[in-house]
Amino acid sequence: MKFRSEKKPFKFKSTGFSLIEAVAALIILAMVCAGVLLAINNSLTSAVDNMLKMQAFEVARENLETLLGSASVKESIESGTSEKYPAIEWQNTVETFYDPITQRLWVRAVCSAEYPSPDGETAKIELTNWLTDLSKQQIIELLKEKEKEKQFLDQSERFIETIEDAAIYAGVDEETIQRWAENGMPLTEDGFFIKSWLDLYKNADGKPTTEQIKQVEDEEKQKENPPEKQEKISEEELNQMPFCERIKYLLENDRDRVSFDEAVRYVDECLQ
Repeated sequence: MKFRSEKKPFKFKSTGFSLIEAVAALIILAMVCAGVLLAINNSLTSAVDNMLKMQAFEVARENLETLLGSASVKESIESGTSEKYPAIEWQNTVETFYDPITQRLWVRAVCSAEYPSPDGETAKIELTNWLTDLSKQQIIELLKEKEKEKQFLDQSERFIETIEDAAIYAGVDEETIQRWAENGMPLTEDGFFIKSWLDLYKNADGKPTTEQIKQVEDEEKQKENPPEKQEKISEEELNQMPFCERIKYLLENDRDRVSFDEAVRYVDECLQ
């Protein structure tokens, strides 16, 4: 009896990844990594935004505390860039505010700070604090201050400080302005150029007539020496005048007759 044996080759089963499986794994890994990176980026952006917001709040709070610690304040607007945080721009505003409910005039401080937000726009932190309400005497002082500001603005509209600006105003060169001044065009005591005289010399081609000079001189005298008070008017005429004109007349001629409420209303309606 013969035995016969046959040897069959042993086949190993492959356990590696196919190309499709490898590509799928890489896609899944990329998606996971993208999500992680996006979450990290959002966290960093939020952290930077919160940091800038806290810095802006700190700047606004410090400015408000400075105003609250001042012995006195007046209407003003100030702005600048924080020395501590250069990315923060601040603005302080002290203003009068009329409250129609209480019918009182208040002074309030508004301190704001702006910072760049992650979306490229400018965000703002704003803090407001009511400082005090005003007495009648304080309102009168406020009216005086506003009148001084108005007079200053009126003066600045009449004069030009530099020869460069005067030349631009008159539409000529600086040599022409200098020649006009040498030929007798009046200047102020501070050496400022007067717009009415610049207009005259420009229209007269640098050679105004005696009559034209006299006319401008008279006009300037009236501007420099306005009448101190209006002529006294009757009570009936006073009651018929519009509110703003009537209170202005009383403030200039008989201030004691102006009530507190009228002074508050005048500031709110006539000086804004």
